Amino acid sequence: AADMGARYVVTAHTADDQAETILHRIVRGTGIAGLSGMARVRALGPAATLMRPLLEFRRAELLAYLDDLGQPYRTDPSNDDLRFTRNRIRHRLLPLLASHYSAGVVDALLRLGTLAGEVQTVIDAMVRDLADRCASEETPGALRIEAGPLAGQPRYLVRELLIAAWRGRSWPMQAMGYAQWDLLAEMIAASAESTATMPARRTFPGGILAEPGDGCLVLRET
Repeated sequence: AADMGARYVVTAHTADDQAETILHRIVRGTGIAGLSGMARVRALGPAATLMRPLLEFRRAELLAYLDDLGQPYRTDPSNDDLRFTRNRIRHRLLPLLASHYSAGVVDALLRLGTLAGEVQTVIDAMVRDLADRCASEETPGALRIEAGPLAGQPRYLVRELLIAAWRGRSWPMQAMGYAQWDLLAEMIAASAESTATMPARRTFPGGILAEPGDGCLVLRET
């Protein structure tokens, strides 16, 4: 997209693709944000945006529409390769769930995704409020998180605050999971307790150093 100077990349992901994504994330392990599925719009970089305008339509509807138009389309042969987890979910797991457990499993997954998205919107607003009260740039590339304003806050919100901080700085997130986010939250909690033993500084995936201080945690790139 950048090479072509394209501002938008538009894909034909459907509601069925969304249901597969949600189920895939459940199987793999996810939080509330992951349950909301694929975003309708998201940035690919500073100049390009990804858009998915067909997420409300079922795959069968889209194919029937193309057939009515006499419009040829291309099917990626890798979509039938059962070595890929998504394809096994599409061709084996979802049909099994539909035939043996609930014929409306796709609709149920889509409702779950919608509800999770609504919940995440509320959580994001709470996280922004917390960030305004406890997060600041200590030096360029270093983030200081004050532990005091987070005392008594649900652990889930503290982890979400850390995830938002990571994402906002484009730090690597692929190797970060629940254990890493919860350890960071524990380091913040320990920093707030004057009687607690100060936790040792640690380096997290992507070379992000977490340094506990007196009532704070400083995150910086190494």
